Amino acid sequence: MNWSATGAILLALAVVLGAFGAHGLRDRLDAYSMDVWQKAVFYHFVHALGLLVVSILPRAGTLPETSAAWVCGLLLAGIAIFCGSLYVLAVTGVRTMGAITPIGGLAFIAAWALLAWWLRRA
Repeated sequence: MNWSATGAILLALAVVLGAFGAHGLRDRLDAYSMDVWQKAVFYHFVHALGLLVVSILPRAGTLPETSAAWVCGLLLAGIAIFCGSLYVLAVTGVRTMGAITPIGGLAFIAAWALLAWWLRRA
């Protein structure tokens, strides 16, 4: 998988969703839901940027390709599960979506911990 391209696409998507929230949802969501949407966009953006950075580490000789792929895969899973569940929660108000959000958070934590482990060993 081309993780650099994936990171760039996810960054573009984060900007689109941020703009959509600011302009398209501003008058449709209550303050709580708008805050949830903004939190999703923030985590989406930060972790997509992280995915882009991690995808470049093998080219710099800092991390093996397979290690970077694991970290990038976990970051992608975190964006899909953590941010995705928050986007759905914000728009639908279905609070049970919040029950799966921590799974995405665990994927984020695992990605960063794994990266730290592999960088420390390198």
